[in-house]
Amino acid sequence: MDIQDQKATFHAFLTTTVWVCAQLAMGIALATLAFAIGAGWWPGLFAFIAIGVAVGLLFKMSGVWWATLIAETVLLGLGGIIVPALSGMMG
Repeated sequence: MDIQDQKATFHAFLTTTVWVCAQLAMGIALATLAFAIGAGWWPGLFAFIAIGVAVGLLFKMSGVWWATLIAETVLLGLGGIIVPALSGMMG
């Protein structure tokens, strides 16, 4: 009996589970440090990056993971620069 299709489906399910759980953990760490604790945006972004790198290395994630992590980091970093500048102009 050939089970290649089932193996591929299960592998895709596990990969998706790792991606979703890691993204949730990264987002929750960022939001918790930035807003709930009040430590600030940059420590939250550092935790976001640290969790992303740890997950990427521990689970030997593909290049798509790293590209996504870099893109998210750049966008969140720009947001950390632009939003305070804009709010300073308003107040």
